[in-house]
Amino acid sequence: MLEMIWGLLVLVSVIWVIYDVLTQNKGLTTGWKIIWIVVALVFGILGAIAYYFLGRKK
Repeated sequence: MLEMIWGLLVLVSVIWVIYDVLTQNKGLTTGWKIIWIVVALVFGILGAIAYYFLGRKK
C-alpha cells in the first residue's frame, strides 16, 4: 500500500513538472524545457523539487 502511494506521488510530481514547463514557464528555452522534463522523469520527486526551487519563474 505504501509503495502505491509513493508511486502515485512520484507520478503526480512528474506530471506537474511537465505541465508547468510546457504551459506556465514561457521564459524557458526549448532546450531547458527538455532538460527539466528529463530531470523530472529520471529523478521523480527530487527532480520536481529541484525544478521548483531552481527552474520555476517566481
